[in-house]
Formats: sequence, C-alpha cells, structure tokens
Amino acid sequence: MFLDQATINVQAGDGGAGAVAWRRETYVPQGGPAGGDGGKGGDVILHGDPQLATLLDYRYRQNYRAEPGQKGQGSNCTGRSGSDLILRLPPGTVVRDADSGELIGELVEADDVLVVARGGRGGWGNSRFATATNQAPRRSDPGLPGEERRLELELKLIADVGLVGEPNAGKSTLLASVSRATPKIADYPFTTLTPNLGVVELPDARSFVMADIPGIIEGAHEGRGLGFQFLRHIERTRTLAILIPADALDPQLEYERLRGEVRSYSEELAAKPHCVVFTKADLLPADWDPPRIEAADAWGQFVISAVAHRGLPPLLEGLWAHAAVALSEERATNPAEPEPWQP
Repeated sequence: MFLDQATINVQAGDGGAGAVAWRRETYVPQGGPAGGDGGKGGDVILHGDPQLATLLDYRYRQNYRAEPGQKGQGSNCTGRSGSDLILRLPPGTVVRDADSGELIGELVEADDVLVVARGGRGGWGNSRFATATNQAPRRSDPGLPGEERRLELELKLIADVGLVGEPNAGKSTLLASVSRATPKIADYPFTTLTPNLGVVELPDARSFVMADIPGIIEGAHEGRGLGFQFLRHIERTRTLAILIPADALDPQLEYERLRGEVRSYSEELAAKPHCVVFTKADLLPADWDPPRIEAADAWGQFVISAVAHRGLPPLLEGLWAHAAVALSEERATNPAEPEPWQP
C-alpha cells in the first residue's frame, strides 16, 4: 500500500526534577547541600531514510514520545538525559504544524535531519540555590516539560523526470520499458492508482529517476480523478514529459488541456521545462506522417513506441540533458550541502 500523507503527535521528553540531598561523609560536619540537577528530556528528531518509500508506518501509530530525563541524585550527580526519539521518514517528506499550517521543514535528501520537538531542561538541585545567607536550601526545581506538536507529514517523491498524461496515455508502459519498474499495465483507464518510480540507466554510468503518476483528466486541479491527489509528486521533478497518444483525435487540444490542468494546480510546476512525447506510434500506419503540434514552450517533440522500443534513445538523452542542466543550476543556487548526521 502506498501512503503519502499522515498526521502524528510527537512529544519531547520532560526534564528530570532536581534533587534535594545533603553531603553525608565521616568527619565532614554540616556537609551542606549536594542535590544534583535533573537530566534533559530527549528530543524528537526526523531522519531521512532512503530505504523507506511511503508513510505507511505512521498510519497505524500516531503518538510518539521521547524518553524523559532522570531525576537528579545526591553527591551533586546529574540525572541521565533522556534518549532522543528518531523517527525515520522517506526523503521528500514535507513537515508542517497541523494546527497552524506552518512549514517546519523538509527532508529532501537521504540522512537529512529535522528536530521537531525539543526536550525540556532538567530542574536544578538544591546545591544550585546555596548562598552565603542560605547555606542549607531545601528548594529544587522540577524539570521543564518537553515540546508537544501535531505534525502533518506529506510525501513528495523525488524524481528527475515526471510523466504527465491522460489515462491510458502509455506512461506506465514507457516506465516499464526504460527501467526495471513493474507498474500495473492494462488496456483500461486508471490502471495506475499510485505513483511509481523507476531508475533509467544510460551509457557511461549515467542514470536518472522517472516518476509515473495516475492519469490526469479534465478538472483534475479541482479534485476530479486521481491526478490532483498525486500531482504533488512531480513538483520536485526537474523536467516533465507530456505524453499524448499518437492516435489521439485532437493532439493539440489534449496538450493544451494537460498544460492547463498543471498550470491550474501550480504555476511553479507549469514553469518547469517540458517536452511532448507522442506514444503508441506502433498503432499508426507506416505511411502516416509523425504528428506535430504547436508547443512553443516545449524543448522538444518525440514520437515513440515503448512496446516496440522505437524512438526511445533520443527521448532519454534529451531528458537526461535537461535534468542535468536543472541539477547544476540547483547546485549553483544552493552550494552548501548539509553535513551527514549519524544517529
């Protein structure tokens, strides 16, 4: 089962209480206060784990709490700090405060970390309150409570190329032909019910990730069909491929309809570079001219047959080149890479 949204409650550990204790040693009369501080509560930390692909684990359990700090001890011994609670999430997870909608952060890459709730500070023991006029304080502080939050988790798959098309446009067939992905393929609409990812391998040890989402129908930006629910998964892509069957009755109208749905969903997504791919060329008679449409914004138009493996190399090389250019621009804009974090 693929799950790309979840709501959970997290609570950091409470700080341990400070101790009221006294120094008791032979030949040390009136030893004075010796109560140690309480330990700090554990934090709640989100960690990007590349081995995870969905938020399914967080569907069945919604409440998470880090370990509290231990109480202070005598002889000025500080209580043990609580262990951090590490929640592993797939890269591409967006984290928001469920109550305010505020964006807390994102786990974009593997091993990214995000502290979402900080543990409470431990309380002071009575030795902290000793003064010249109060040499035997009987006061200690309780630990501070840990932060508590409701979090909305939203997974946006990370891919270089996103496939956009109406139902039965040949997206899953293309993905299966150029990668080792095994999406469901059938001769009826809406066979793709969840997003699929596949790694496309090219010569010279080059590769990129391709994403296939459920078909987009007219009104998808208003919630019709399945496309709107999964359009978020191509928001992170670096280039789009708009798939249109070569035997479509009006390819121009279909292209404009798909572009309109993407634009209605997100102007930023519509601004991504894209190409037009005419699929199912094996259905056309040999003497038919390849279809062409007016697509001034597209960086290329291709005619392919994924079943017959015709026309695929030029398409894949073009997708690779544009994805690589977008990646280099991203790195130039954000040169600083986060340091790996070891749990």
